[in-house]
Amino acid sequence: MLKILLERLRQGHRTMDWPDGPPPILSERFRGAPFIDVARCPDGCSLCVEACPTDCIVLDPEPRVDLGRCLFCTDCATACPTGAVVHSSDFSLAASTREDLVTNGALVSKARAVDGEARRVLGHSLKLRQVSAGGCNACEADTNVLGTVAWDLGRFGIQFVASPRHADGLLITGPLSANMESALLATWEAVPPPKLVIAVGACAISGGPFLDHPEVRNGAGGIVPVDLYIPGCPPHPLTILDGMLRLLGRL
Repeated sequence: MLKILLERLRQGHRTMDWPDGPPPILSERFRGAPFIDVARCPDGCSLCVEACPTDCIVLDPEPRVDLGRCLFCTDCATACPTGAVVHSSDFSLAASTREDLVTNGALVSKARAVDGEARRVLGHSLKLRQVSAGGCNACEADTNVLGTVAWDLGRFGIQFVASPRHADGLLITGPLSANMESALLATWEAVPPPKLVIAVGACAISGGPFLDHPEVRNGAGGIVPVDLYIPGCPPHPLTILDGMLRLLGRL
């Protein structure tokens, strides 16, 4: 026991300083929202559009990227012969509406805090029931990271619970397979009001790479009302946490 205590003292404080201090240093491989520099775009070129596996890029009448569909795969940047497509290093990507995710770089409007009764009841403590609606476990894994020592999601009063009857809202991952539709609705109905829904990842927002497949419902938005959209494939844990704190009015 003494060795354990001494080792713990040696390691010191391990929980990140953010949001009270600077955010953690992200890997060089981190990819934020893709941005298209129109000035460097070759005339008549549409290689980035052709390379995108989810048709998230539109060039006419002006370049726009749908972050709700984007897999952050860099295929568009690789295909561009002039380097006009680059990925930002901004991790703050969550939005309050589906329309806010359609952009040409930085979000037009970042996630806004809930208001009214929901803000009064849920602003200081949020219990979430996580629903994997056909996900691959990537978004689920990055969500689970938030429970580790370095992140310590509980210090913000945010926790995951086992029953929707004990929850204040749902955190949904996956494209919402046809077999999970009734289960999601039943889980949503079991959450007492006021309640929130958070869609995490491209699949939960738009269907991701499974968009328009006959066995999926193209995300959660067509089945339950969504209050927070967190794009990515999967989103970085910092992106997920940033969205949650913005939803609660902590940022």
